[in-house]
Amino acid sequence: MAHDHPHHDDHHHEGHEPAPAWKHDGVRVVPGNQLDGNVPSTPGMDRKAAINFARVGAQKLWAGTVTIHANAKTGAHHHGPLESVIYVVKGRARMRWGEHLEFTAEAGPGDFIYVPPFVPHQEINASPTEVLECVLCRSDGQAVAVNLDIEPVEKPEQVLWVDPTHPNGGV
Repeated sequence: MAHDHPHHDDHHHEGHEPAPAWKHDGVRVVPGNQLDGNVPSTPGMDRKAAINFARVGAQKLWAGTVTIHANAKTGAHHHGPLESVIYVVKGRARMRWGEHLEFTAEAGPGDFIYVPPFVPHQEINASPTEVLECVLCRSDGQAVAVNLDIEPVEKPEQVLWVDPTHPNGGV
């Protein structure tokens, strides 16, 4: 019965732009063992880019992994207009925030942390012995870190938290 139904395939795209090259510019999978570790780091820190402009052409976000050794802490800072989401894979994260870092919360595996724009904060590996493994997403690939003259409640120690927006350890 196929001959009763004329074929329209050959003509229904006339007058339209050709379809984009989605085969190579569509969905991208970045395998976990192929993250880009060729980024500034500091002893005790290991961060790797998965999704950024250089890797996949992302315009509006950065995503990757951050591994923070025991006792790593940043100084007080904020990330300007950027929003951040941190997902804890392993270990214990402690966040301090506020004008005097007076508020605190902890997060463990499976927990999400949201950091709004311009909020003064300090990131801490709450464990003295266990590594902290996180997935980090930011709302822009641009590195924005504004260091603040606030005395941290918990003094940064020898190891600092390094990621795209803390290229120098966030102190």
